[in-house]
Amino acid sequence: MPHTGPALWQPSAERRRDSNLTHYLAWLKAHGHRFDDYGTLHRWSVQDPEAFWASIWQYFGVKSRTPYRQVLESRQMPGARWFGGARVNFAEHLLRAGSGSRPALWAASETQPLRSWSWDRLHAEVRAAATALRRLGVEPGDRVCSCLPNIPEAAIALLASASIGAIWSSCSPDFGAATITDRFSQITPKVLLTSDGYHYGGQAHDRRDSVAELLRRVPSIEHVVHVPGLSATLPDWPVTSLLSWPAWLAASDGSTDFVFADTAFDDPLWVVYSSGTTGLPKPFVHGHGGILIEYLKFHHLHFDLKPSSTLFYFTTTGWVMWNMLIAGLLTGSAVVLYDGHPMSPRPDVLWKLAQDTGTTFFGASPSYIGQLQKMGLTPAQDYDLSRLRSMMLGGAPVMPEHMQWCYTHINADLWLTSQSGGTDVASGFVGGVPTQPVYPGEIQARCLGVDVESYDDAGQPCLDAVGELVVRQPMPSMPLRFWNDDDAERYRQSYFTTWPGVWRHGDYLRINARGGCQILGRSDSTLNRHGVRIGTAEIYRTLESVAEIRDSLIVNLDLPGGGFFMPLFVVLRDDVTLDSALQAHIAGLLRTQGSPRHVPDAIVAAPAVPYTLTGKKMEVPVRKLLLGAEPDSVASRDAMANPQALDWYVGYAQRRATDPTRSS
Repeated sequence: MPHTGPALWQPSAERRRDSNLTHYLAWLKAHGHRFDDYGTLHRWSVQDPEAFWASIWQYFGVKSRTPYRQVLESRQMPGARWFGGARVNFAEHLLRAGSGSRPALWAASETQPLRSWSWDRLHAEVRAAATALRRLGVEPGDRVCSCLPNIPEAAIALLASASIGAIWSSCSPDFGAATITDRFSQITPKVLLTSDGYHYGGQAHDRRDSVAELLRRVPSIEHVVHVPGLSATLPDWPVTSLLSWPAWLAASDGSTDFVFADTAFDDPLWVVYSSGTTGLPKPFVHGHGGILIEYLKFHHLHFDLKPSSTLFYFTTTGWVMWNMLIAGLLTGSAVVLYDGHPMSPRPDVLWKLAQDTGTTFFGASPSYIGQLQKMGLTPAQDYDLSRLRSMMLGGAPVMPEHMQWCYTHINADLWLTSQSGGTDVASGFVGGVPTQPVYPGEIQARCLGVDVESYDDAGQPCLDAVGELVVRQPMPSMPLRFWNDDDAERYRQSYFTTWPGVWRHGDYLRINARGGCQILGRSDSTLNRHGVRIGTAEIYRTLESVAEIRDSLIVNLDLPGGGFFMPLFVVLRDDVTLDSALQAHIAGLLRTQGSPRHVPDAIVAAPAVPYTLTGKKMEVPVRKLLLGAEPDSVASRDAMANPQALDWYVGYAQRRATDPTRSS
C-alpha cells in the first residue's frame, strides 16, 4: 500500500536560495529558459534532452580539446551516441576541481587512525601513479584492475588509470577468488593492484592464496602492485613483475608537466559488473564523457555538493557507489573513505568519523539505520553532527520508520534523500531534490535528464499504481556496450526485449501525483497474488515494527494449475520462539497494514537471510530453489556475502519436495 503522511522536512528559504539547483535555474533563466518549479524543469530535461545536456556541458564548463558536432546524434537505444567529436578526460576534470592544502580525501579503518590527503598531495600521487603505469607499458585501452579495500591507494589508482586512458575495473578483497576471476577474466587485465589481506569486523583476513589463485586463472596479468595490508613483505605470488606500492610510487617523479590522455567522449573509462549470482556477471563498459557529464549533473544538482562539503558513503570498492563516492571530488568536495565493518571497532564508529571529518553528506543503507534503531543508539546525543546537513539512504527500499529515526536521532533539519538507480548506468534514475519537501517512505523525484516512467502491462505510463520502471530516452551514462558483446545482442536481450527501444530495468516503481517515487523491489521477485502485484518492500516495511524479528525474506511460488505458495522466512532474536501467538501477530499486522493478499501462506523460522555481496536479499535464487532448481544453478557462492546461509534453504526446498504440504 502507498506510504502516506505529512512532510518530514521542508527546506528553509536559505537552503533553497543556496542550493546548486537554484543557481542553475537562475543561469538557465539568464539564457532564455525559465522554469517555475522542479517538475517543469524535469519535463523540459526529458522532452528536449539535447538542450538540457548542452546546458549541463556549458554550465559546468566541460573542457574538450575539440568541439562536439552534436549533443545527441541518435536517440536509438541501444546505440545512442553523445557529444560526437568531443575529447574529454574524466580524471582531468575531477582533479581540476580543487588544489592547495585543503583536504581532498579523508581515510580511516579499523586499524588505522584518521588521515587526510590534501588536494596538492592527491594531484602529485595521481601523477606519480599514472607515470608509473606508463612505465609498465600500460597504454590507452589496456585494463588496470584492483582488488583493494576502500583506501586512498584505490582512489589514486582509479584516477591514475583514467588519466592515461587505461580502463579501470575493481573488486572488493572480500570477493572469493572464483568471483573475481569471473569478472577479471572477461576483460584480460594487464596490471593488478592488490593487497595481501584486510581487516574486517575485528578479524584479519589473509588473501595471499586467493590472489595466487587469481593470477593462475588470469594469465593476462603481467604486473602486480602490492599495497601492504597485513604485511609490507612482498608475497610469493606467481607473477614475473611484482612491485611494492610505496617503492613503485616513490620511483616515479610524477612531474608537473604530466599530460592527460587525449580520450574521446566515448572512450572506455571503467568496467563495472552486475552482481552475478547466476552465470557470468554482466560487464558494463562506461565512457569518460558519459560518466563525467552525468556525475556533474548528479553530484551538483541531486547531491547538492559544494567545495565546502564533505561526502561520506559507506561502501566497498566492489560496488558502483564507490565510483560515485570518488566522483564527489568533481564538486571540489572532500571525500571520506572507511575500510572496515560499519560497527567495528564500536557500533557508532561511523558517527565518530562523521564528527571528526566534519561530514556534511552521509550515506548508508536502510538496513544499517535499522540496526542502529534496534540497538537504541542516539548519534546526535553522543557526537557533534552540527555540520551534517544531508543524508542519503540507498541500496534497498527505505521505510518511513528509517526516515523518522534519522530526524529524531541525527538531525531534525536534515535533507534526507533516498535514491535508486543501478550499476548498469552507474547512477540514479530517481533521487533527491534539495529544494523540495521530504515525505515518509518516498524518493523525492525523477532525476533530471532521466525519462523514467512506471509502465503497466500494456506498456502505458501509470500513476499511483505499481508498474515496471522504464527509461524512454537514452542517458549519457548508459553502457557503451557489454565487454565481449560486439553485436550488442546480450545488451539488447538484457533491457530492450519487453518494449523495443525502451529500457526495462527490472524494478517495480510507483509514481504519485506530486512526482514522488517508491521502489517496491525487483520485478522478477515481486509477489503476484490473484493478479495483484505486491512489492516485497511492502512486506519488509511492516515487519520492521516487529521487535522479535531481526531479518526476513519472502517469495511467492507459482504452482501448477494456477495455485501459489507464499512463505515468509523470519530470522528471530536469539531469545524468541516462533509460536502461534507471534505468527498470528505477524499475520495480523500484514493484513491490517497491507491487505489479506499480504498475508503469507506460511511463516517459517530461518537461521539467516542470504545476501549478495552488494547487500541485496537473494529473493530470486531462493524462489528458484523452492521451485526445484539445482542449488549450484541458482547462485554462485563466491558472489554471496554469507554463502552458508543458502544451505538451510536448500534443505528446506528438499523437505518441501518430499512433502509439499509442509510449511516448516
